Amino acid sequence: MGNYEWLALVMFAGFFFVIMSGYPVGYSFAATAILFGTIGFSVGAFNPMLLRMMPSRWFGTMSDFTLLAIPFFIYMGAVFERSGLAEQLLETIGKMMSGIRGGLALAVVLVGTLLAATTGVVAATIIMLGMIALPTMLKYGYDKKLATGTIVASGTLAQMIPPSLVLVVLSDQIGVSVGDLFLGSVIPGLLLAGLYAAYVLIITRLKPELAPDLPPEALNFTRAEITREALRVVLPPGALIFFVLGSIFFGLASPTEAGSIGAVGAIFLAWTNKRLSRKMIFDSAMATARVTALVITILFSSSLFSLVFTEMGGKHIITQFFTSIPGGIWGFLIVSNIAIFLMGIPLEFIEISFIAMPIFVPAAQELGINMVWLAVVYAINLQTAFISPPVGFSLFYLQSTAKTVPTKDIHKGALPFMVLQVVALLIVIFFPQTVTWLIDMAATGSP
Repeated sequence: MGNYEWLALVMFAGFFFVIMSGYPVGYSFAATAILFGTIGFSVGAFNPMLLRMMPSRWFGTMSDFTLLAIPFFIYMGAVFERSGLAEQLLETIGKMMSGIRGGLALAVVLVGTLLAATTGVVAATIIMLGMIALPTMLKYGYDKKLATGTIVASGTLAQMIPPSLVLVVLSDQIGVSVGDLFLGSVIPGLLLAGLYAAYVLIITRLKPELAPDLPPEALNFTRAEITREALRVVLPPGALIFFVLGSIFFGLASPTEAGSIGAVGAIFLAWTNKRLSRKMIFDSAMATARVTALVITILFSSSLFSLVFTEMGGKHIITQFFTSIPGGIWGFLIVSNIAIFLMGIPLEFIEISFIAMPIFVPAAQELGINMVWLAVVYAINLQTAFISPPVGFSLFYLQSTAKTVPTKDIHKGALPFMVLQVVALLIVIFFPQTVTWLIDMAATGSP
């Protein structure tokens, strides 16, 4: 290994040591870059004059119109959560599904899918489902493992189904259009939701004791009443989702413009449901500011880390390693997906996006891999890691609200859904058309 490229590898290992010690990711990036930049300068491996590039890079980041979609979509989800609209949605769909065995679990899957298309934030969705749906499912005798597994898996759909925050960050890091990434993730996201729903329907018929029929007193409403409630509660959020995503898919608005429509639309729905308050607006704005500040801090710090790491030859070493793996594209996919999965257990998706994507993307581009397809594959992989026992983040989110359910039941409940996610991952890998079909159709205007 020539020159001081070994120093770049030590820098990367040092970064992981710092981050695993519990230090915040953004500061870990910055501290490691400063330390090794200083060491590199002292041995002649780093030119400090390159730091003059950072202000223009950071200004370019803040001028990126696409990244403005992040606070808009977060705000839309925060309003849905804090205004009670999400709670209404779950209660109404639960009533609509009450006549079906396993209907409450099926309602969780459907609501999780709808909330994924409105919140885009995993933690908020899982905590909300855990607080509202879990007590009801346990009250009516649902198996704890089935109930918690369904909530964890359905809540984590917020990582896959647009307008996912994961996809917006990945689009920036991988260098692909947010609109294309949203389009490409639609079929895989619905595939995951469909697999969850199919599993619930099949397992509750094979083992009826997992989901007993609801008692008559829980069904004391008429079909006309539930129809009116569905039109009032379910239709407006559905229409908002259609307008937000449809405006992107049909080229009528950019993701940022569509995000602003979603934010205003969520406020309007809260107002029409008499849930609009100054406190709700303030709390939603504060939640949005916190997440947005986290993303931008990590983005700024990671760009400094990337500058030092690349200048010392680290990027060249890693690209050369991945492109020389036996098996070509398949070898790269296997190794990179294993790495993504392992990182996805202890780290958040934002952190992984800024750590892993700059490493994998150059090699993937050199191998000629479709970058939108690769981003969707990684997103599914991250979702699998998120519900993986014993330290998946989604499990921790549910544990924070499910105080009456043993931790081992939450972990066991996630295992069948992990298998379903691996099945979806293999389908997307072996059938890239699941990602590219809608994109090609939008580009040509025909199927």
